[in-house]
Amino acid sequence: MMHPAPIDKGKLTFCTIKSKLYIELCTHTVKLCAKTVNFQIKVNQKNIRIKDIAKMAGVSEGTVDRVLHNRGNISSQALIKVNEVLEKIHYKPNLIARSLGKGKNQSVAVIIPQPKIDPYWAEVELGIAQAKDEWDNYGIAVVPYYYDHDGISAFETIAAEVLKSKPEGVVIAPIYYPQALSALRLLHDQKIPYVLFNDNIPESKPLSFIGQDLFQSGMLAGQLMGLGLEGQGELTVLHVGEDVKDSVYLMEKEKGFREFFKKDNGLAVKITSLNLDHNEKSFAKQIEKLLLNKNIKGLFVTTSKPIGLVASIVEHSARKDIRLIGYDMLEENLKYLKKGVIHFLINQNPKRQAFVGISHMANHLLFKKEVSAIELFPLEIITQQNVDSYIASGIH
Repeated sequence: MMHPAPIDKGKLTFCTIKSKLYIELCTHTVKLCAKTVNFQIKVNQKNIRIKDIAKMAGVSEGTVDRVLHNRGNISSQALIKVNEVLEKIHYKPNLIARSLGKGKNQSVAVIIPQPKIDPYWAEVELGIAQAKDEWDNYGIAVVPYYYDHDGISAFETIAAEVLKSKPEGVVIAPIYYPQALSALRLLHDQKIPYVLFNDNIPESKPLSFIGQDLFQSGMLAGQLMGLGLEGQGELTVLHVGEDVKDSVYLMEKEKGFREFFKKDNGLAVKITSLNLDHNEKSFAKQIEKLLLNKNIKGLFVTTSKPIGLVASIVEHSARKDIRLIGYDMLEENLKYLKKGVIHFLINQNPKRQAFVGISHMANHLLFKKEVSAIELFPLEIITQQNVDSYIASGIH
């Protein structure tokens, strides 16, 4: 095929080197659908994965893997389908990933509470899945381990199972302080590196911690609670569904909240804290009883899931003056934020915490890369006024 003549200002040439196809587009005569051009550009710019190729070709991921690595039995029909897709997307193998993948596979165990019963940990699970896709081609096997959120013995059982599997690295959200510290010491003794997220245990000397400054998070909640608060009043810190004495991250939030009101800010408030179990039948009655106290001006809920439950009770009460502050952009929380029942949410970005934690471990194992000892995420304040724009931005 002859090359097209040089074009003038009114023309644009698209060239696909691989097929030697030259397509001329004129400002007046368009011979190629603009949508097709946009589609091809987006496909070429995307980081194509095996699962994407399989979906486009209508075959299994295993078939694509065998075609890419030239191994196993492949039907002629499947081979044609896969090669057609590879041709369309101008597939080029990631040589670095392939060379690393030829070496010994390395496993990274990720220990978190059961995501099926708590939407916060379901967000974390999404981050784990994203990291699994990201690092799979590099020979990093991300293996999640789940334990019952309200069971210390369940955590100990899972920790023992992980130790027995002898992973190359561990990423863990250390909810139960004493039990987590014990497990981390065993990992240290076996020279297995570990990354912490969600909650830090500095004395365990992790490779890295990813999360937020929980004390400052509590201070921020105090500042938000104090906005527009005049004179005297009572505030209640609600720890729901967890034993606060074993949960350092809840204690840090409460300490920060109390610290804000210790300052000379002109507010004379009394702060009390309650530990409640949202699974108990009496939970709603306990919140309703709390709301009968006219001196209570605000509730600070230190965990993500329960604030939606508390908000539903507040909504159906006569207390429209209660300021309600909690954490994270879970579906139920967003519903009550948009209604104005919840006034502020502090976003902890659990999905990204998990993804970054696993990526730090993968970089350490593969490239011996020095990672940040502490990576603190910003304290993001989500309100009724900015929530839609925040979601639309794609940051979340």
